[in-house]
Amino acid sequence: MRLALLASTLLVFLSACAQDPYADARPIDWRNLLDRERAPADARIDYGQGEEQYGELWLPEGAGDAAVPLVIMIHGGCWQAAIPGTILQDQLNANLKARGIAVWNLTYPRLGHETGGYPGTFESVAMAVDHVRTLAETYPIDLERTVLMGHSAGGHLALWAAARGQLSDSSLAVETPFIPNGVITLAGINDLELYRSEGPGRCGEPDTVDALIAGHPGDAPYADTSPDQLLPMHVEQVIISGALDPIVPPQFGVAYAQEAQAAGDPVTEVTLDDAGHFELIDPTAPAWEVILGEVERLLGE
Repeated sequence: MRLALLASTLLVFLSACAQDPYADARPIDWRNLLDRERAPADARIDYGQGEEQYGELWLPEGAGDAAVPLVIMIHGGCWQAAIPGTILQDQLNANLKARGIAVWNLTYPRLGHETGGYPGTFESVAMAVDHVRTLAETYPIDLERTVLMGHSAGGHLALWAAARGQLSDSSLAVETPFIPNGVITLAGINDLELYRSEGPGRCGEPDTVDALIAGHPGDAPYADTSPDQLLPMHVEQVIISGALDPIVPPQFGVAYAQEAQAAGDPVTEVTLDDAGHFELIDPTAPAWEVILGEVERLLGE
């Protein structure tokens, strides 16, 4: 069953990219990102003992003893082990590093890994985010200037991680979760239930969403897994979408932003013209200047 789900989801994902109706309107697709030369991270660091429990740390040159701001980066890929992970973010990581911003580019067990899904995916992301406190003991990172940023399924996990202060009656709750200055989702799947029911099917939904929460023991599986269920999270949020995105169309970002604003959270919603799904993680695309401006604003740069 799991292998069949992985295979079908990967085929859907590849087909969506290969048959993108907006391809002529945009400069790149996901394969262009992978085809480019990529610089290596400065260190690969385990945050746990389990499968896929590690992150890659990018540090600005000459940081020395001066603490630098940090972006905690979470890659997407439909929560699927069969789809590329951290390497999709490498272009952004190098760009941020060159601008004096450190990056903790984390990965996590996904569907297809032994502990992927509920609760393993969520527990691992929480561990990785909280691990920045340990990183700061060795590396010059300013924990007072941090932003969580995730793309697609990683946008879901970034929002969820930022909202952990609202978890109470959940096995996923911890006493002192690390909470950043703000969180940015790039084509984020910010409402699991809505995406499951109304998504275009490009991420294998509804099956992938069902698989992600399949291990939930309760009768309300979205209550502690979907960011919209944890509002207000009392963290500033920036919700960015591409107007031409066929995988997570912009109406999902708009709908979530309206819900978060109604709950009283500070939210900025941006829909970028002439951008699709992958322009949001391409530092050579015009979209990046807008995104970078929001990163620097939240960091107080």
